[in-house]
Amino acid sequence: MNPARGEVALETKEGRFTLCLTLGALAEIEAVLGEGGSFGAREMLAVLRALLRGGGEGPAARDVERLTLEPRATAAAIAACFRAGAA
Repeated sequence: MNPARGEVALETKEGRFTLCLTLGALAEIEAVLGEGGSFGAREMLAVLRALLRGGGEGPAARDVERLTLEPRATAAAIAACFRAGAA
């Protein structure tokens, strides 16, 4: 994990994964969320999937629904990733 690159760790029962807000991840997130709308579990998984891909975690991104996620920790990691990407 490289904090200088804006990478953030997400700990799950299955292991530690790297999240990163790349331009590709941002484009994917924008395509999924569009403008406005609601943000529920489905959208959180889509954002997580994009950030996992950005962090080089392709297999985890493909199987994100199978990860054992703690909602607060996942939301915190996503928020930290956005903060790191904005720095």
